[in-house]
Amino acid sequence: MRLGVLFSGGKDSVFACHRAAAHDDVACLITLRSSNPESYMFHTPAIDLTALQAESMGIPLIVQPTAGEKEAELEDMKQAIERARDEHGIEGVVTGAIASVYQATRVQRICRELDIWCVNPLWQIDQLDYMHLLLAEGFEVMVTGVFAYPLTEEWLGRTIGTAEVTELATLAERYKINPSGEGGELETLVTDCPLFTRRIRIDKTSVEYADHSGTLHIEEARLVDR
Repeated sequence: MRLGVLFSGGKDSVFACHRAAAHDDVACLITLRSSNPESYMFHTPAIDLTALQAESMGIPLIVQPTAGEKEAELEDMKQAIERARDEHGIEGVVTGAIASVYQATRVQRICRELDIWCVNPLWQIDQLDYMHLLLAEGFEVMVTGVFAYPLTEEWLGRTIGTAEVTELATLAERYKINPSGEGGELETLVTDCPLFTRRIRIDKTSVEYADHSGTLHIEEARLVDR
């Protein structure tokens, strides 16, 4: 099956792409670039780096701007998926949804309207098992946003390793957060994975943080050989 992947550059969309590519033809990536940092549907930190990721994977990228207005942003997503269908012949759309019924049902509705499949390879995966699986399969994941207590400014820019997963498990048990950030607690950027031919090097960043919420702004980045 020819698939388009809803692609934010974060761990969930990249890992969903990785799983889809193991069995099907990933024909294109679909990125919604929202001007609203608090979009209900779309990841915003470091969204422009999807272009570097797509280049490293050698997969065409469709970028659709959206104002990020609740519900209205769904029409922008529909237009992007229609473009992917028309330009790349996709028969289905892959999402990185794990537990968000809000997101999953809206993508499914659009897919029904366009008569294409909706594929959710991570749906209901155990979140801690998933975090360990990312490491086991060679994913290099950087934290680019934190949006809930007790995740502090010190998390911004950290690469997730075994120690970070252990810490997230402890915080999840104590504070009832989602250890994979599925509830919006954190956002990430994949800087390397098995799909990449080159990794992303981050050369310059700045941090914006206040009131238990912050973003790592990536100002300079490039592809480099491993």
